[in-house]
Amino acid sequence: MKIQNMVACERPREKILQNGVEILSNSELLAVILQSGSKDESALVLGQRVIGILDHGLQDLSQTTVEELIQLKGIGPAKACQILSAMELGRRIAREKRQIFGKVNSPMTVVNFFQSQLRHLNKEEFIVVFLNTKNMISSYEVISIGSLNASIVHPREVFNRAIKKSAASILLVHNHPSGNPEPSQDDIAITKRLWEVGNLIGIHVLDHLIISDDAYYSFKEMKIL
Repeated sequence: MKIQNMVACERPREKILQNGVEILSNSELLAVILQSGSKDESALVLGQRVIGILDHGLQDLSQTTVEELIQLKGIGPAKACQILSAMELGRRIAREKRQIFGKVNSPMTVVNFFQSQLRHLNKEEFIVVFLNTKNMISSYEVISIGSLNASIVHPREVFNRAIKKSAASILLVHNHPSGNPEPSQDDIAITKRLWEVGNLIGIHVLDHLIISDDAYYSFKEMKIL
């Protein structure tokens, strides 16, 4: 059944107007984004088929490419671009929310700050968080992307940025796409190296947090720092 032939109260757009966008299912949201279906099926059915190919829900969709989407019957380059644009807009909104920085009172402050940004990535990102003298986050920067080792994360790059940012102290954050936040030997070695350099130059490493989908590891809580 085409959407225009559905009872008005069951059409995705009408649902939004009457009750708000929150009540729509994932496939209904995709139908609104797609705007139209194909000659053989409605946008709603097309949205259902897109959701049906995702093994792990919307987190898979956030990693999908144009090339993968256009393999689906009814999805051409234009519709693929519409879907990916919606996903990117969501990511940017999440990043903007994180520009409202606050005081770091506990590891969970930082975990909550970064978890939704890092949890769906399929590569490790190493982030340095810069804090001022009041322990407030002033900014942060991705230093490297990929598995950590000493050649990728070098103290010179970390502390050169910290000095330019006039940071009083720093936090180290990275994700484990595997879902297990336990540190590797490389993680431990890099953390200790950065901690030692920080103590020498007076920009202390307060903690290193490893974040996974629904867990985290704090070097400070585990008394490694």
